[in-house]
Amino acid sequence: MAKLLVLHGPNLNLLGEREPGIYGRTPLSSIDAGLQADAERAGHTVECMQSNAEHELVDRVQAARRDGTAFILINPAAFTHTSVALRDALAAVALPFIEVHLSNPHTREPFRRHSYFSDVALGVIAGFGADSYRFAMDAALGWLDRRAADA
Repeated sequence: MAKLLVLHGPNLNLLGEREPGIYGRTPLSSIDAGLQADAERAGHTVECMQSNAEHELVDRVQAARRDGTAFILINPAAFTHTSVALRDALAAVALPFIEVHLSNPHTREPFRRHSYFSDVALGVIAGFGADSYRFAMDAALGWLDRRAADA
């Protein structure tokens, strides 16, 4: 059994209400419930956390280094384009992670096309709405299964 950590960045607490044409109508609570169900079916646990505060996300990433977390899914949201601190925390803990986005940042405003995370992420899944999280969870679970089989 592995522990997965799902981190949601700023404004994702407003999913379902905020710009539904871009981010969809699925509330964050539904996304988290689906991820928890997927992980449990695979015999793993998942913790989900959303914060609008960069330092809280950095603190949680750093704590993951010592709390048994095996894999991180993160939607840095606006921090994707601004947070060297969160990127450095992920690099420092050296845990595998997938960068997740509801929309496709490459089809949006030019400032959204740069990510501080992509070069240190195991992969990036973007543009599939709430399904982006499900696809990322599937990829993480597959990665964990392959790692367990190789051990």
